[in-house]
Amino acid sequence: MADLRRKLNGNAPGEFYVDSSCIDCGLCREIAPEVFRDAGEASIVHRQPSTAAETLRAEMALVTCPTASIGTRDKRDLKAAIEAFPERIDENVHFCGFASEASYGASSYLLVRPEGNVLVDSPRFTAPLARRIESMGGIRWMFLTHQDDVADHRKFRAHFGCERIMHEEDAGFPVERLIEGRDPVRLADDLLILPTPGHTAGHQVLLHLDKHLFTGDHLWWDPETGRLDASRRYCWHSWSEQRRSMARLRELPFEWVLPGHGARHHAPAPKMARELEDLISRMT
Repeated sequence: MADLRRKLNGNAPGEFYVDSSCIDCGLCREIAPEVFRDAGEASIVHRQPSTAAETLRAEMALVTCPTASIGTRDKRDLKAAIEAFPERIDENVHFCGFASEASYGASSYLLVRPEGNVLVDSPRFTAPLARRIESMGGIRWMFLTHQDDVADHRKFRAHFGCERIMHEEDAGFPVERLIEGRDPVRLADDLLILPTPGHTAGHQVLLHLDKHLFTGDHLWWDPETGRLDASRRYCWHSWSEQRRSMARLRELPFEWVLPGHGARHHAPAPKMARELEDLISRMT
């Protein structure tokens, strides 16, 4: 629970606040940008919510926070915020919320398909989220982009009996399906796996219908600069390999970047291709 005694300086006076346990994952700023902002190495409440819609978004950020760093002065009924997840982003793609501290607050996604749903990376396992996912058809596959964002994968596997998919070079525990080598793998007619080593040796991305690209920690949108980005600072394996992997994304037409860390981004495929080329040139 957030602790009012540890409230960060700079929080706007009022109901919501962020305390000093914040790890600056940035999810609250993405969920409720009207309320939360970056204060350097943490988030703060820069403006208290002023409408019912803004209040719900702030509550959704509260229940998503991986470190329970967002608090309120008074006890609140969070039922509506809890039931808002998984939240629809586009068509059959949903954001799971309920981030885990074990994955440093990474985003995870539920892809709803008639042939079986896909959970991309693992959120924090909670009974309300599991019930909501059950009502949406459960989980057939759990696609793990890399070793950092696996969080509560074992609990989801035990609950749903889903098949975990991970690259062999990142699988430090038994999984049901290992991806080998560097060649693309067709998982289903609408799903393509592309190994993208760099951030980690076994990093991989998932493309859905030549539209939605789930990018893990390989690629994201930086709202401050207004462009696609990747991190050399947080590249644990090889920056040169990550550059080469980024260039391989030229093979994939996509309109959405859906990352584990960083902001989501949507643009028409031709514009996305230009933005990707700009990033590749900056990386080299």
